[in-house]
Amino acid sequence: MHMTSAPHLLTEDRPEFDRLLDETLRAADERPELATLGERLNAEQLRTMALNAIALLTAAAAAEYDHYVKVREELRGEARSASAGRGEYATGDRDDGAGLSAVVAVLAPVLAGTAMLIFLLVGYSLKMIDPEPAFARTMLTAGWLFGALTVAALLFAVIGLLVTALRNSSTEVAAAETVVVPEELSRAREAWRNALLERGIIPFLRDALADPSAEGYPTPRTPGAGRIPQLGYTRPDFSSPGSPSQGPRPGYASPDFTSPDFGGPEHEPD
Repeated sequence: MHMTSAPHLLTEDRPEFDRLLDETLRAADERPELATLGERLNAEQLRTMALNAIALLTAAAAAEYDHYVKVREELRGEARSASAGRGEYATGDRDDGAGLSAVVAVLAPVLAGTAMLIFLLVGYSLKMIDPEPAFARTMLTAGWLFGALTVAALLFAVIGLLVTALRNSSTEVAAAETVVVPEELSRAREAWRNALLERGIIPFLRDALADPSAEGYPTPRTPGAGRIPQLGYTRPDFSSPGSPSQGPRPGYASPDFTSPDFGGPEHEPD
């Protein structure tokens, strides 16, 4: 059965109401006022009745709930403002650093590799000339030097990417672990839970168990009804077609038929 949240209860707080109700029903044996659970009404029946009367139960703690929602919205607004400020500052610094690192990581291996190819190509080309020019060996040495620089630049780029990835992941994990519920919000939430339990859920369950007319599942509330919905139904009054309540059955008389040859003494034949 689909049930909508009460007007006093936001959708995000409906699971908290359900959880508190279930915890109360599970621990009913610890409360003397709920000791009769299971004699006439079981936990599932009481839960259904409480969900049908959720507006009544949440209204009992409306003041505490309004305060809890107000504190929560204020803290969320402050957190959004602070996150936006930190995000803009951190994004700007991160963009500058990441841009410079990306340029170095990409250009250094490319430039070093290009220089290596040029010097090696020229050096080996000069070695083919007879007699061999004196600077041919110098060109080859420079080419192998740029080759070593290419390998070092590639290694540096790979290490830089790994370090950046690890730093970002550790920062995200640390931020997630440092999420702490503010004390003011925690107190407001606990005050609402206590008011909902002591002034809403417990009195409702106690009255339902004490009401002798509360048997089985509830029917919709009617205007002017008491705290606990009236349960049960009455059978309609059916009567058979031949019962006395239908009145006397109509009577029928057979018609009087006479022969045309015998119409009485005055009609004797000639």
